[in-house]
Amino acid sequence: MRQEDRAAVLAVETAAFATSAEADLVDALLDDPTAVPVVSLLAEADGHGIGHILFTGATVTGEGATASASILAPLAVVPGAQRRGVGQALIHAGIAELVVLGIELVFVLGHIGYYPRAGFRPALSFGLYPPYAIDPAVADAWMVRELRPGTLGAVRGEVRCAHTLMHPE
Repeated sequence: MRQEDRAAVLAVETAAFATSAEADLVDALLDDPTAVPVVSLLAEADGHGIGHILFTGATVTGEGATASASILAPLAVVPGAQRRGVGQALIHAGIAELVVLGIELVFVLGHIGYYPRAGFRPALSFGLYPPYAIDPAVADAWMVRELRPGTLGAVRGEVRCAHTLMHPE
């Protein structure tokens, strides 16, 4: 990634969340060799970044089978561009790239009213466990989308992801 693109990505993350926490996470993930393959997409309007999505490599290992996977984190849209389809467009464009890479599953820990619109479903119901403990009150927020038909149900186990993501706040 070019330095000017990285700066634009980090600016979008900071503007979208009104804090540097997500920008710091993205910056760390882009430097984390355990995060590959990485798909990072920047949405622009009039030459300015308005949205960003990051997918990082993961695997599911357990019960006799493995699957290639990716973690969607984070998705950011600047306030002036929210509720205009930018986030959904980024999700779909990123998923298209993951399919080309041969990724079988994509996971997100996110809003249960938003991500199902992009085809995500609660992952625990498929025996797919997060790489770290999450509050049982938000267990349905751990979601998965199948990219290769037949993968859900064929593999069960714990997701292994980039080291940077193993220390959630």
